[in-house]
Amino acid sequence: MFFRWDWLRPQLTAPIVPTLGPVHPDALTVGIFEDVLRTADTGDFLPYDKDRRWGGEKDEKALREDVVHQPEHTLIPTLTRRGRGTVKVFAYGIRDSVVEEAAELAAKLASVHDVVGARVVRPLGPDTPHPRGTRIQLKDFTTASCPAPHGPVRPVTDWPTAAQESFAPFAEAMAGDGLAFLHTRMQAGRCGPVLTTTVEDRIVGAIGPMEIQPDAIGRPQLMPQYFAVLPEARGQGLGRILWRAAMHWGQSHGAAYQLLQTEIGGPSDRLCQTEGSASLGFTHTTAA
Repeated sequence: MFFRWDWLRPQLTAPIVPTLGPVHPDALTVGIFEDVLRTADTGDFLPYDKDRRWGGEKDEKALREDVVHQPEHTLIPTLTRRGRGTVKVFAYGIRDSVVEEAAELAAKLASVHDVVGARVVRPLGPDTPHPRGTRIQLKDFTTASCPAPHGPVRPVTDWPTAAQESFAPFAEAMAGDGLAFLHTRMQAGRCGPVLTTTVEDRIVGAIGPMEIQPDAIGRPQLMPQYFAVLPEARGQGLGRILWRAAMHWGQSHGAAYQLLQTEIGGPSDRLCQTEGSASLGFTHTTAA
């Protein structure tokens, strides 16, 4: 075993795991960290990796030989070659000095691996005052009912042809939110249903794909979705209708929960908070 759980567990202020992202607190075990290191050199996906549904090889990998694991803090660096490449160092530790050490390691490894980006990812607890960055949220489907919303929400394929054909320009307009990528997966027939809403027979919002996979301990998890509404269609409650429809789909198809990451103070963050999601902590990413 590489990690000592009695060292690492007190440092885990938020349930975020390198290369995997947020995990359910019940699945946050030493085994999941060991799994990440074990697959570092193979390019394989772990069975419970949310990215495995897209196929190909795992792009981000842990730099196992450069892990720093000590009683007071743990630094786990990762490398991705996407774009011009990035090293991220996940800095686990209570003391603020862990950020400085992580930044030094990130800059050093970025030079060693000849990549441009060097980042520090700092998990922060749910009680952190004035947090910045990203909030980790949990929607638990086992504690309350998620009724179907009243509103014009259907899978893309259930709309009339004219509305279906409007998805392509919608996806292109919202490419910055990942909808263009999602559209390519839809065209290839390699993803679950995408829920959409329309105004005057034109798709103006979408959330998807709707898919469920088992997590590291076998519990069914509703996978993260791409989620966007055209700017000119906002302010009408369509985003809330879409979100509620997605939660209803997840619960009615047997998911136990969903984990989300939202930009603190952003529209999705406020939506999830008002819809009963629990805050599990935060991640703050800075340049090294």
